[in-house]
Amino acid sequence: MYKIIFAICILFSLLSCDKSKQKTAVDTNKSKDSIKVYGQIVDNETRCVHYHSQLDIIAIKFKCCKKYYPCYKCHQEAELHKPQVWSVAEHDQKAILCGVCKQELTITEYINSGNKCTSCKSNFNPGCSLHYHLYFEKV
Repeated sequence: MYKIIFAICILFSLLSCDKSKQKTAVDTNKSKDSIKVYGQIVDNETRCVHYHSQLDIIAIKFKCCKKYYPCYKCHQEAELHKPQVWSVAEHDQKAILCGVCKQELTITEYINSGNKCTSCKSNFNPGCSLHYHLYFEKV
């Protein structure tokens, strides 16, 4: 009888826990040097539940936690801290991940890329520039 009650309690606690702050991570690549992308990922090219058009193929490394997320909304849902913005002096940091070829770009390379991966030439969403202020200090 106690085992049944214990099992019901465990099941209830699992079903009632708040999953909105739980983190999910996806290995974007199967090599030993793979980069994890956190958030609500919907495919292996870093698209998420918030932004998932054909062109939404980047992830951004957040300065505050050094974790890659597809977007600010994924970061907000998974982390308890506020995001920090990369300063102009840090624009030489690799903080952008191409979801297609898994190449890391510096912030400067990304901003100056013409919305194309500098490695595989895949097109990035030009609308992402509307959110630059959330990630990068303006030059």
